[in-house]
Amino acid sequence: MRVTPIAISLLLLAVAPYVDAAPRSSVHIIVNTEQSKVAVRPEDLPEAVKSTLAGSYAEWKVTSAYLVTRDDNSQYYEVNIKRAEETSTLNLDKYGKKID
Repeated sequence: MRVTPIAISLLLLAVAPYVDAAPRSSVHIIVNTEQSKVAVRPEDLPEAVKSTLAGSYAEWKVTSAYLVTRDDNSQYYEVNIKRAEETSTLNLDKYGKKID
C-alpha cells in the first residue's frame, strides 16, 4: 500500500494538537524590599562623596545621583558616572566610601 503526501499531512495535522514539544517551566521570584530613591543634584552631594569622585573618579562625569534609603533606614548615594562610552554605578556612603 502506498501512502501519499496528502495522507501523511492529514495524519500530522490530526496528531499535532496533542503534541506539546516545548517544555514548560515558570519561575517566579518575588523580592520584597522597601527602598526609597530620591534624586540628588551632583552639586548637592556631601563633600566627602564629591571628594571621592574628584579623586578616584576625576576622569568620570556624574550623570545622575540618588539618595537611597533602605528598609532598615540606612542610606547611601547611588551615583551614575560616565567616561566616553563607558558607564558605571557607584554606591557610596555619606563618608564617600564604596559600599556593596
